[in-house]
Amino acid sequence: MKADIHPRYLQSEIRCACGNVIATRSTKPSMLIGICNACHPFYTGQQKFVDTAGRVDKFQQRLAKTQAAQAALAEAASKKKKKV
Repeated sequence: MKADIHPRYLQSEIRCACGNVIATRSTKPSMLIGICNACHPFYTGQQKFVDTAGRVDKFQQRLAKTQAAQAALAEAASKKKKKV
């Protein structure tokens, strides 16, 4: 190895959003991650349901609101044409 061309290999720690800290060695002194083996559902065996209402239900609710608004707009336009 050539001298003074390689990055320093330091003691570092990996910090997860859940609070878990892992000690390791790296060229970076600390790393922040969003998910680790202590909180990932694959390793914990617990499945989390993030989408409780469901995407299809939310879409159908938005569609119903849009159709109601379009019907009201069309009705207002037809009344306007009858007056003229």
